Amino acid sequence: MSLLPVDDAIGAILQRVPAPTGEPVSLADAAGRILLEPVIATHDQPPFNASAMDGYAMRAADVVAGHRLALIGTSQAGAGFSGTVGAGQAVRIFTGAPVPAGADTVIMQEEAVVEDGHVSFTAPARQGHSVRPLGNDFARGQVLVEAGTRLGAMQLAVAAAANVATLSVTRRPRVALLATGDELVLPGQPLDADQIVASNSFGLRPMLAPYAADVADHGIARDDRDALRGKLAAIFAEEPDILVTTGGASVGDHDIVQEILLELGVTLDFWRINMRPGKPLMFGTRGRTLVFGLPGNPVSAMVTAIVFIKPALRRWLGHTEPATWRLPLAGPTPPNTARRHFMRAQLRHTTTGPELLPISQTDSGHTSSLAHADMLIIQPEHDPGQPAGTIVEALEIEAF
Repeated sequence: MSLLPVDDAIGAILQRVPAPTGEPVSLADAAGRILLEPVIATHDQPPFNASAMDGYAMRAADVVAGHRLALIGTSQAGAGFSGTVGAGQAVRIFTGAPVPAGADTVIMQEEAVVEDGHVSFTAPARQGHSVRPLGNDFARGQVLVEAGTRLGAMQLAVAAAANVATLSVTRRPRVALLATGDELVLPGQPLDADQIVASNSFGLRPMLAPYAADVADHGIARDDRDALRGKLAAIFAEEPDILVTTGGASVGDHDIVQEILLELGVTLDFWRINMRPGKPLMFGTRGRTLVFGLPGNPVSAMVTAIVFIKPALRRWLGHTEPATWRLPLAGPTPPNTARRHFMRAQLRHTTTGPELLPISQTDSGHTSSLAHADMLIIQPEHDPGQPAGTIVEALEIEAF
């Protein structure tokens, strides 16, 4: 079987991802969610001409050196002055309060002298100064947050300012994880001579959790046909949106995951990708469940999750922000093979901007090098190697 190009594999996966569907959530619960319907202003903000500081409101034309203006009232936030400011008059005003009718300027209190019910100023008036005009922040009908935006503190703040209590966000998928292999033991357990600690699920769960309604870790399945079939059948009975297995995806005598998945009704779209690390990747579907069979080697599992599962989850949620960076190399890259290489790299911040320092380690089981990496340089097939300073494309490992 020939190796499928990476871009073709990503395209095939994205074709299987359903269109985003929405659900309402309260503003208080919307942090980190992806907006399905834009936030549109239903009123002007501010809803009136407002003072930008504590001071005095008047007509700018009335501020003449040596002249005093009569104080006729006060305007404060929540209790504006109801009258009109006429010639030779001023109103005491506070930050956020409505600028009274007739007034067109605010002078701050530090530049005012109050005496016997009158005010004069030590600085000239500038018409419109310190006045936030009606609709200065946003206007009725204005799109404040675009659909596809991941909601953070600033987006939620403007939604609240727009008097929005409930947002329509995309429904997050339910994800199931299953590790496979007789050699695996959970962290904290004693190791026999032929065993290793299971680490994949402990990396995948926090990686996928920001996209998911929940990530259910179903533990470890042994390399026994009946036991593995039972585990997988029980998972499918729960109808997760996405199933991710790790291990058993290669061609060894004990790599039986693909066989069992096919027996349980999974339609396999492809197997084996033209990339390193992570060549033995499986993808298919069972009903509405997307099934990813990741390699067992830890670096391969994490890299294939970044390259293939995260784009699927972004599409599922309708997230529209670009996923890749273009940055200069801080050191050279070696020549590449016929397989696309996702090369570990550190992000270095320099006086001239960020740069990518390639990590030479390529072993698919070398977890410590991946732990020290911030980015994955996307090195094309047959790339001759690039010198320092070359602009390359890269994926951020911890990015949403």
